[in-house]
Amino acid sequence: MEQLYRENAKIVYHYIMSLCHDPVLAEDLTQETFLRAFQSLERFNGSCKLSTWLCQIAKHLYYQHLAKNGREIPMQPHEDLPSNRPLPENTVLNRLELLHVLKEMQKLPSQMREVIYLRTTADLSFREIGEILGQSENWARVNFYRGKKLLADATQTAKKEEPI
Repeated sequence: MEQLYRENAKIVYHYIMSLCHDPVLAEDLTQETFLRAFQSLERFNGSCKLSTWLCQIAKHLYYQHLAKNGREIPMQPHEDLPSNRPLPENTVLNRLELLHVLKEMQKLPSQMREVIYLRTTADLSFREIGEILGQSENWARVNFYRGKKLLADATQTAKKEEPI
């Protein structure tokens, strides 16, 4: 069980983090995921990767958490993303752009948003994303690229509207 945890905890944590943007909740749900997986290991039939099965358990636990505590999903992550540029002006501009992208992501359909989070934060393949969301690999790929294009278009529109 320890080896199972070592090999998959990071994937599960990043997946939950992509959904909730709360490190404490993500840690709690990651632990709960492995507890539930251990309790129902005999039900794992090998039809998908173990990490996919664990992410499915994590997703259900997250949805249960939402049902118990209200369905409000945070608009932005709690942790600041590090900036490669030391200048404060660049840091502020990067933060504003990130906020804009996160706000635009909240406007996307929920499954498209999930695909983007899984691909960018958990670094999962399109096949794995399709398995987690109960869809095909091609469906995951199409939703990722469509979502990415929508975000790029929204960002370009916002830049054109900014005063010079």
